[in-house]
Amino acid sequence: MPELPEVETTKRGIEPWLKNQTIDKIIVRQPKLRWPVADEICQLEGEQITGLSRRAKYILVTTARGTAIWHLGMSGSLRLVEPEEDPGVHDHIDWQLSNGKVLRYHDPRRFGALLWVAPGEDSGHLTHLGPEPLSDDFSAAYLYQRSRGKKQAIKTFIMDGKVVVGVGNIYANESLFKAGIRPQTAAGKISRAKMERLVAEIKTVLAAAIEQGGTTLRDFVGGDGKPGYFAQQLFVYGRGGKLCKVCGTTLKEIRQGQRATVYCPLCQR
Repeated sequence: MPELPEVETTKRGIEPWLKNQTIDKIIVRQPKLRWPVADEICQLEGEQITGLSRRAKYILVTTARGTAIWHLGMSGSLRLVEPEEDPGVHDHIDWQLSNGKVLRYHDPRRFGALLWVAPGEDSGHLTHLGPEPLSDDFSAAYLYQRSRGKKQAIKTFIMDGKVVVGVGNIYANESLFKAGIRPQTAAGKISRAKMERLVAEIKTVLAAAIEQGGTTLRDFVGGDGKPGYFAQQLFVYGRGGKLCKVCGTTLKEIRQGQRATVYCPLCQR
């Protein structure tokens, strides 16, 4: 599943080609995604794109008439293609732009979405979300306070979008390893000092992934059509049973919340 760095990479990749362009035509070949494509989306034809932003794993495309909100789901991608490039079976939506390019949404599993928000309204998909992990609002003081009394494992706690957005499975594994915290530890039992380190590592890991273009995943390519290059630097994710790159101990793999968790029993305590 594309995580925050992949979504941010996509936003940055398509932004120069979309901002200040007019959406000349919208073609919806398959309206049945995770949620049905809103009929109002077609109102964006003839509208100028005034801005792009990201909130959690959502990409917001703003116009005077309203805001389109893309979610890539598990296998979705947004790419810029030439108009003569024929759509494939999983290419569900095209936006034909005034600069001659086509923004094409590809999603084999159809778990993504294209949502609509009218001017002045809030999306119910965004209002409940926690702070952005790279913002000042996400601090050790904040996470420490939110975790007090929580018996929930720290890994599932930091993956809760109501606590902090965008810390998906890959980056939760990596951040906990670098912070020296076992993923099964109850969130409420982690000290303030360890929370300081964990927050710092989450920010460092996510910033590095964004800088390097996102993790290379089977179903993901960046907005420019190029894959990310962060996977080669992963310490634990996907390495269960292999040797720790730091201490040489065999990495353990367990399941948490139906997700694979890999950790080093020596480096993480």
